[in-house]
Amino acid sequence: MADIRISPTEFTGTIKPVHGVGQPPYYGLRFDLFHYLTEARIPYSRLHDLGIHMGGHLVDIHCVFPNFDADPADPASYDFAFTDQVITALVDAGVEPFYRLGETIENYASIKCYHVHPPRDFLHWARICEGIIRHYTEGWADGFHYSMKYWEIWNEPEGGNDEAGVSGTWTGTTQQFFEFYRVAATHLKTCFPHLKIGGYASCGFRALVRSDPTRPFWTHWLTYFDRFLDYARAHNAPLDFFSWHTYDTDIENNRIFTRHARERLDAYGFKETETTCNEWNCGHNERGTLHHAAFCAGMFVMFQEEPIESAMFYDARLGPSIYGGLFNPLTHKPLPAYYSFLAWGELYGRKNQVRLENTDPRLYAAAAADDETVAAVFANPGSEAIPLRLDGIGEILECRILTEGRIWEVCPLPAAVAADTVLFLTAKK
Repeated sequence: MADIRISPTEFTGTIKPVHGVGQPPYYGLRFDLFHYLTEARIPYSRLHDLGIHMGGHLVDIHCVFPNFDADPADPASYDFAFTDQVITALVDAGVEPFYRLGETIENYASIKCYHVHPPRDFLHWARICEGIIRHYTEGWADGFHYSMKYWEIWNEPEGGNDEAGVSGTWTGTTQQFFEFYRVAATHLKTCFPHLKIGGYASCGFRALVRSDPTRPFWTHWLTYFDRFLDYARAHNAPLDFFSWHTYDTDIENNRIFTRHARERLDAYGFKETETTCNEWNCGHNERGTLHHAAFCAGMFVMFQEEPIESAMFYDARLGPSIYGGLFNPLTHKPLPAYYSFLAWGELYGRKNQVRLENTDPRLYAAAAADDETVAAVFANPGSEAIPLRLDGIGEILECRILTEGRIWEVCPLPAAVAADTVLFLTAKK
């Protein structure tokens, strides 16, 4: 039995922007699905793995700056054409772009790598990034004055390198990456002290909860984080935020990872560094299922409870990818998980988290209030129904359910939250 008591006038914090996404749902130059992002109040879209779109002219450094030997101070050296289109469409939809400065993963690196090698000149690469940032935030090169705070250096450099084998993300050594990060972050932070410069988009911390002798790289990922922090501290490398990833299917394992990131940063003196889990998802067979929706809602609640500033689901793309979990690529209609994002957006729009006491840890629950109403999300990603008793709020204005055969339908408050179910309600304070 989950005895839930909500105290609508007792504020306990701010609802976090943990329902960001990776690739947004566009096709060609059509952005008509972006209204779904607006309606769910999606806070961020991380621009990573977009390099394969629009003829390879999007976001990645080699796409935006095709001739590495060109002059970074010359606007003619850049090709912003298609990236401008995507970023402007996101801004118009009320979504802040979270720009990954680097390259799209090369999944067939064992055959050949093209763009994930260490840059020949680290400072030259940083100056290229400086031009990109000035274009989107300072109007340089016929650019824009967009509010884009977060600039992420690279992605998953420890995925496989000198200790771990072939890599589709970074072919250099560990020490090369550490030096590369220091040079780039120092230059960019000097140029843009008001912006957030960070990285390195860690593969994550799976070795904390799982062991597999066939996957020694899991331990490598874990130790790499400490080595990076040790280097960054010793060399005064800026680290406004630390980004990391998880694809674990257990919400409580992900809770462990979230705490670990904060604990290690604090241990090395990076107590002001933000953390963001800017790639997360669950099993590859979950797309389009109700369990996936309940898992997503449960992750939002977990992130809200833990020491993390933001999170981004991988991802919202429109296509056949096993990762594109929010939209049906054939019908372009939302999949069940989208409604979990929509529900969390209702809490995010109210801003003020309120006290919620819950006697059953199997049920993930959170609530928020504005001046007149309170909204709550309940998620049961388990295999058994959980009886529900609710107290502390006034008249229920609306209750919606996401369960078998009932996709975001209005319903009476149920006596129990069924397995793989998301429940959302609004009530008077």
